[in-house]
Amino acid sequence: MSLMKSWVASANSAAHPFPLNNLPYGVFSTADLEEPHCGVAIGDMILDVTAAEAAGLVDLGEEPLFDAPMWNPLMEEGPAVWTALRARLVALLEDGANERAKVELFLVPQADAEMHMPFQVSEYTDFYAGRHHATNVGTMFRGAENALPPNWLHIPIGYNGRASSVVVSGTDVQRPWGQLKGPNDAAPRWAPSARFDIELEMGAIVGMASDGPLSVQAADDAIFGYVLLNDWSARDIQAWEYQPLGPFQAKATATSISPWIVTKAALEPFRCDTPAREVELLDHLKDCGPMLYDIELEVGLTPEGGSESVIARTNYKEMYYSSAQQLAHHATSGCPMNVGDLLGSGTISGPEKGNRGSLLELSWGGKEPLELEDGATRSFVEDGDRLVLKGTAKGKGFSVGFGDCSGTLLPARSDPFARG
Repeated sequence: MSLMKSWVASANSAAHPFPLNNLPYGVFSTADLEEPHCGVAIGDMILDVTAAEAAGLVDLGEEPLFDAPMWNPLMEEGPAVWTALRARLVALLEDGANERAKVELFLVPQADAEMHMPFQVSEYTDFYAGRHHATNVGTMFRGAENALPPNWLHIPIGYNGRASSVVVSGTDVQRPWGQLKGPNDAAPRWAPSARFDIELEMGAIVGMASDGPLSVQAADDAIFGYVLLNDWSARDIQAWEYQPLGPFQAKATATSISPWIVTKAALEPFRCDTPAREVELLDHLKDCGPMLYDIELEVGLTPEGGSESVIARTNYKEMYYSSAQQLAHHATSGCPMNVGDLLGSGTISGPEKGNRGSLLELSWGGKEPLELEDGATRSFVEDGDRLVLKGTAKGKGFSVGFGDCSGTLLPARSDPFARG
């Protein structure tokens, strides 16, 4: 596929993340709006879909779909309506569109907009499905021979997280307090996390509800779109709490997502296969075609008052299990899946040191501090650090992007349980 031309001139740059090929969905506000609206990014503009629907330019049924500041109502209509909206948007924004003059009235500069959560998160599940990451972490804590748990090559391991902790890009994150216990401590102590970390992930958004098992193909059909996802992690809290049931408070501080939902339709040209497997999966988890996407990813770290250093570059195609396989596994027990469920891919790392998607890996548990471009070092995230995740799928003369997924770490609160 090549670049689709739009009459919005900024959308026709090969390097711009929001060409007509993309059309990602978000929620925005401006000084002129009484409440946030649903919008679609096109070049450096936003098409106000809420206002366009009210004016009759977008008409997908008897009831309005965009009068609430979230994309869940559209998801609930199913794939046929998803397809109809995308076709209508292309018709309104493509080069030579007959209704250009009417549409121009509903364009808002992105520079004037504040972005909000693009959808209401029903439930949040985070997986541990990147082999390079799992191998690195397992090697650090259990040695290379026992790096992967016995079940890892058979199922995508995951845990149920907190939907309430999911925040939109740009939201500050506060260093958490928790119980910490080092290897030489006789008892746990109450203190701010000293080993706070990020995890470079993709998030898949479930767009179709289900109440029984799903095949991998049915699971893929149910996915509405994708966001970048940073699963902030308190490694020292996690080390003390995770046995035997896995992460809990260590992962409950915040999970940041990018502000734009890139639809599965926009990512179709970038599908690629999952890696070769030395252990055959059971039938209900086997691939039914290319299930991953070729999306280049990077992490930038900017210290307070400093300049940005790109600390990691990798690709979504490095995952061992696709989001469709994760969703299919999630539903095997008959677990109901809801519209707006969010599935975190797990940390996406590659085979080289510069491909590692967490500071835990980049600094090898703090033993090999990472040097930034200004000469400073990092083992974990420090107060005032701004972390930015970026993702780009590159086509022939065009790029599909997600918008930055950013967050700045603020110092821990004063001890909330101190006796005064």
